[in-house]
Formats: sequence, structure tokens, C-alpha cells
Amino acid sequence: MPGFNARQGGISNLSQKWRQWNKAAVKGLWILVILGIVASLPVAYDRIRTEGTSKNVEMVFDYRDLIQLSSYQGNPNAFIKEQLNVLKDAGIHTMAVYEATLTELSNARRITVYSEQDMARLTGKILTANENATYLLFTDAESQQQIEPIIRSAFDSQEIAVEDWTFNDRNGLKIATPLQNAVLKPMEPDPISMKQIEAAGFQLLPRLGNSSVYNEEALASLLDRFKAMGVDRILFEGEEVPGYAEEPDERHLDHFAELLNERGIGIAAIENLRGAQRGFETLAKETNYNVARLYSLSGRDSALDPEILSDRFALAAKDRNIRMMFIHTAVQTNSVEGRITDTLENIVESLEGPEGAIQRIQNYGFEMGTASSFEVAEMAGQNYFRWISILGAVALIALLVSIFVPPLTLLSFVAGLIGAVGLYVLRPHIMEQALALFAAISAPTIAMVFAIRKIDRLHENGRNFSVGRRLTHSILLFLRTSAMALIAVPFIIALLNHVTYQLVLDQFRGVSLLHLAPIALTALYVFFYRKNSAFGSVGKIMRMPITFAMVAIALVAAVAGWYYLSRTGNSGSASGLEKTFRTLLENTVGVRPRFKEFLMGHPIFIAGVFIALKYRHAIYIMIIASIGQLSMVDTFAHIHTPVWISLVRDLLGMGLGIIVALAFVLVWQIIERCWKKWSPLLAKL
Repeated sequence: MPGFNARQGGISNLSQKWRQWNKAAVKGLWILVILGIVASLPVAYDRIRTEGTSKNVEMVFDYRDLIQLSSYQGNPNAFIKEQLNVLKDAGIHTMAVYEATLTELSNARRITVYSEQDMARLTGKILTANENATYLLFTDAESQQQIEPIIRSAFDSQEIAVEDWTFNDRNGLKIATPLQNAVLKPMEPDPISMKQIEAAGFQLLPRLGNSSVYNEEALASLLDRFKAMGVDRILFEGEEVPGYAEEPDERHLDHFAELLNERGIGIAAIENLRGAQRGFETLAKETNYNVARLYSLSGRDSALDPEILSDRFALAAKDRNIRMMFIHTAVQTNSVEGRITDTLENIVESLEGPEGAIQRIQNYGFEMGTASSFEVAEMAGQNYFRWISILGAVALIALLVSIFVPPLTLLSFVAGLIGAVGLYVLRPHIMEQALALFAAISAPTIAMVFAIRKIDRLHENGRNFSVGRRLTHSILLFLRTSAMALIAVPFIIALLNHVTYQLVLDQFRGVSLLHLAPIALTALYVFFYRKNSAFGSVGKIMRMPITFAMVAIALVAAVAGWYYLSRTGNSGSASGLEKTFRTLLENTVGVRPRFKEFLMGHPIFIAGVFIALKYRHAIYIMIIASIGQLSMVDTFAHIHTPVWISLVRDLLGMGLGIIVALAFVLVWQIIERCWKKWSPLLAKL
């Protein structure tokens, strides 16, 4: 027994020392967090410098749409010339041209296309079951000279026979494939259209697809012609970039990238595609990220109110680092008036004037012109700063562990370091995202826990605070908690400081977890960690008498929860009143704060503290208040948004949140006084 008691005593002493070490480690972890924040500042400065290297915004119009519109006009060529002048005066800088098709060449009046049946009616020939070809006639000698070579090349590359064909002394071609198939074959962009566009003073933005056969010589020759016309960027069409193939051995992306690099031609990334164009990320990397982001306005959306269109273009440039605006138009059939209209006038109206997109974009400090890619800024020693930030992020996560499982504080820190080093060797990309995510979860959760502890201490020490003192404590605690929550931001910036995030070639994953984890962890702490026994806390909660304050808090929580769910994620909706208020904020202060922060999270925080200082059970409302804190951190998780925009958005949200909170407190005071006055009368009924 003496030996057993000695062993027990030794274990007890070791356990006590272990608790002391973990408790002492907390101070050291906070020092590491502070060092990590300081080290992240140079990295954040590099990102801000990078964001400032691309200031030109390029307005691009779809020339194919203009060709299609001209086919509805009495004088197509005159219509095109007139509209090119109108669009140029409105601020359009570039025309997008596609790989030509027989249909597009027909709409442009370069050729006239016939099916086998059309040819039979035209010539009086009897149809046979042995032949089904496509026939075309050139409209003039220039069209034949310029267009015939690209038609022959396109069909020869797919081993489809092309031979001369004439009718009524007009030259043409016979293509040995049905019309339904022939019109689908892409070929080089229409050289006549490109010369007309260039002569009208526009830049060219070629849009290329991935043809079934990759021809190195033909592609090099085409890029040379593009370069001679001043082309400095290419946009891709379809689901694949040129040179991509399902089988890695058959891919030609390296060669295509080499051709682009030799000519100094970049590429454009389309925003919000359902799926990334296959091969684009590889091509972007091989071209050293000579990439500009592009917003595409659909033909259907081009009919929206000009003010809405102006808003979209301006916000795309300012808030999402987009430098190219690709504009489609649409043909509209008006059966009531019996005429065909288009949205060109609507588009022009959205661009022109003091409230038009061009002026608004310039007011934000941008210039209209050819878009350029970001020039990545990286000061000497940035990798060392990032590693210190990694150390600080691991320490921050360990501090969160120390709140819920104190004995694992040191172990979690050591395990976190080992895991970070291991992932850096194996999958550095995953390491960066995982640390950024857990740091983003940790900071607002720790901030909320500290706020709840402060409320408990204040409640114990001063149950009879005056209204003014309670309000002062509430606002000061809100400011302190917000500052603590935002310590995650430098780590997010430092860990995810790569141009791929700014170009949205890569995204910060796990944001859905960020939307929920701090709320759940705050609830866990409120319900189970404010007492010694979790089971005792549950039992006490179940036996707790229902009061007016509890009912009011439950209603507020239900409304806040519904609103939060309706606003979280890409499917979140906004009311018409909210959209109007957004526009007002945008026009007055230039940045839109998040509604779920200044209308929900922040006011509920301040009002919750105000109420909890008098009614202890109101502490549960702080669970909902955590939404505002995590949302501020989530704002910086949108890496494609400039840092200064995110910072102003958060600060503005805090300021407006305090103002709204004062209204919340006033309403509560009125309700509370009315309840005190009427509750005795109701009790007598």
C-alpha cells in the first residue's frame, strides 16, 4: 500500500504540474499570436501593393451579337458602322471576336450558304439518296480572297473534302458534309471583321475554343496575326482551353503557354462559371498568371434598368478586382408593337453620364483602358514572415483548445506544429487553407468567450448598474470583442497571400464551417462551461422557470436565426427595400456594410450585454450575437475583395451597428417599463 500511495502521489503531482504547465503556456501562446500578427503585416502590405498594380478597366462588347443584330436591319453594313461609333463614344474599348462559323459568316454577308435541298431548288437538280453536302457562294471577290483559305483549312483539318463550286458565274465551295454538321465547325476569326474593328479604333479580344485537332503551326500563325493587330489578351469559349485533352499525354498546354509567353499575350478568367474551364489553371500558371478577371453581362440581363447595370459594373471593378466587363446584347420581339428591338440603347445609357458606369468606375480611382494583370509584389524575407504567421496561427488554435479542454493546450500546440510541417511537405496548399480556416474560427470564438466571462464578472460585481453605465459597458465590450475577433484577419491574409486567390483560380474552402462553428462553440460554452457540471447545467436549464425576458430572447433568437439563414451562402436573398438601402449606402459612403452585421449581429451583441447585466439569463442571446463577430472575419475570407474595402466594410458595419443598437436598447427600455406597469394589472385578471 505505501508503494501504491506513493505512485498515486507521484501521478497526482505530475498531473498538477501538467495543469500548471498548460496554464502557464497560455501566456506564451498569446505572445506567439502577437508575433504572428506583427509578422503578417509585411505580407498584408505586399498584398495591398499587388492589388494596386492593376488599375485599368476594359469595357468589351460582343461583336458577334452586333453581327446578329445587323441581320435584322435593312442595311446591315450601315447599321454596324453606326453602332460601332455609338459604342465607342459610350466608352466601349474592345470588341470580342469569335472563331467564325458558316452561320456567322453568312450573317456578316461574306457568304451565302445552301443545303442539298436548297441547291436542288436553286439549280433544278433532282435530289438523290447518295449525296448530302453543303454549298456556299462568296458575296464578292474580297470575301473569297479572305474567307476561302480559312474555310478550306478548317474542314481540311477534319478531313472533310472541300472543292470548287460555281453558280451563275459566282465562285463558291462544295463541302462534303451536311449543312447541320458544317455550321458547327469552328474556324479562324473573320479577318475582314477584325480589320474593320481595328480600323474603327477598337482593341480586339479573340475568343478561342478547343478544336478537336491541335495544330501547332496554325495556332502560332494565328497568334502572330493577333499580335500584329495589337491583341494582348485572349478569352476562351467552351469548357476547355486550346491544347487541353482528356489524356495527359495528348495535352499541349505547355506549348500553348509558350506561344502566348513569346508574344506577351495574356488570358482572361470568366467570373462565376459553373465549372472552371479545363486546363485554365495550368495555363494560368504556365503564363506566370498573366490573367485578368472578367465579368460577363448576359443578353437577358442587358435589358435591366440602366442604374442596375451601372451598379453591377462599378461594383465588379471596385469590390471584386474585375478588370474586364464583357457585354452582351439581345434581340427582343415586341408582338404588341409589331417590331424587333434590341438592348443597345439601354447598355449605352448604363455607361454614359455622371451616374453611368464609366464615370463611377473612374471616381473609384480606376482608368478606362486595356486591362492588365496583377504584378505580384513580394518583399525580401516574406517566407520567413509567413512561417512566423503560421506559428502564431497554430498558437491561436491552441488557445481555443485551452478554453474547452485545458489539459490539451500544450499537446494541441505541438500537434498543430507537427501537422503544419507535415502538410507543408506533402500538401502545402491544404496546410495554408486549414490553418486559415481554424484561425478564422478560433478568434471570434475566443472573443465571444472572453465577452461572456466579462459579462458574468460585471453581473456579479454590479447588479444595480445604471442604464447609462450598462450601455457604456455594452459598447466598450463590443469594441473590445470586435478587435479581438479581427486578430484572425492578419493570419488569413498572410496564409492565403497568393495571386490565385485574388484571381479566384483558387478559393478559401470551408467558409460554410466558419458560418456555423463559432455559433456552435459559443453555445457550447454558454450552456456547459459556465458551471462545473455539464449535467448540472442541463438539469438547471430544464428546471428553469420561463420568464418574460426568456420569451423575448427566444423570439429575437428565432427572428435572427431565420434572417441569418436567409442571408448565408450564395443562395441568400435580399428584399427590395434592402437593395434600395444598399444603393443608398454605395452612393453615399462608397462601401456597403453587411446587413447581418449592423442590423443583426452587432445590435444584438450590444443589446444582449445591456440586458444581461441586469437579467443573468439574457446571456444566452450572446449565442446569436456571435454572428456579427464571425461575419467580420468572413468578410476578409473573400480574397478577391481588396483589403481596404473589407476593412472599411467592417468598420462601417460596427459604426452603424452601434447606432442601430441604441434603437434596440431604447425599444427594450420601453418594453421593460410597459411590462413593469402592466404586469401587476394582468396578474389580477
